[in-house]
Amino acid sequence: MKKIALMVSAAALTFAVPGVASAQEATSSAHPFVGVQVGLHDLKVDEDDIDTADFDIDDSAMTYGVYGGVDFDLGTSAVVGFEGNFSLGNGPIDSEYGVAARIGIRAGANSVLFARAGYQWINIDASGLIGVDEDLIDDDDLDVSDTIDDYIVGVGADIGFGGLGLRIAVDSVSMDTLRPSIGLHTRF
Repeated sequence: MKKIALMVSAAALTFAVPGVASAQEATSSAHPFVGVQVGLHDLKVDEDDIDTADFDIDDSAMTYGVYGGVDFDLGTSAVVGFEGNFSLGNGPIDSEYGVAARIGIRAGANSVLFARAGYQWINIDASGLIGVDEDLIDDDDLDVSDTIDDYIVGVGADIGFGGLGLRIAVDSVSMDTLRPSIGLHTRF
């Protein structure tokens, strides 16, 4: 039964997607963008809630990465879009990546104030989190997953000047972490 429902859904999308794309082409224009970013991701580990075995928990990491996506105009003052990101980190974060949908309002010709929601994966470095030499701990020998994944929500601003944009954003994964970031991107 599930296979039939999946095939019917796929067939319906085959006919629906071109119609939606055609409508978008007639009423909106796409604005793709790619950029680089740096951020500070605070995992907000509450040492009162877990047994740290007297380890000094370091739950903040600098992250360095890339992002890209596309916005579509909704009239003259609003946009909707989607984006993806990938960053490498230090300390407790090896890497993180995710996808998000965004909605925003135009603030001038090239600037957008936006809110976004999506899903984020964070690869944790256990030795960086508890502050021990990585030769003393092997993440692969631990019988737990070293990837945290959950929903991400955030707000920000893309401030345009010429063909470039400065991004300032604050995100939270599952409303437990805090990730302010700043980025520089170009639009096509």
